Amino acid sequence: MASHKSALKRIKQIHKRTITNRTHTTRLRHQIRKLRTALEAKDKAAAQALLKPTLALIDHSIHKGILPANTAARYKSRLTVRFNALT
Repeated sequence: MASHKSALKRIKQIHKRTITNRTHTTRLRHQIRKLRTALEAKDKAAAQALLKPTLALIDHSIHKGILPANTAARYKSRLTVRFNALT
């Protein structure tokens, strides 16, 4: 266990950041999963309602450092293509 004040503070900060990052990651994955489920079920109304918030959440995840920019672009592209194929 750390004994310096600065090390103890870093441990607290890391723990707090880990919880926050885990929360954001979980929220993002659940949102993407909901949209994919709607697309697989060919539920156009549900997919249309979920597409815009999901893409916004993906963009927000880039800003938060949860996703790399290229990964986010790939997710957005693939989800949009699948949505357009449904319509």
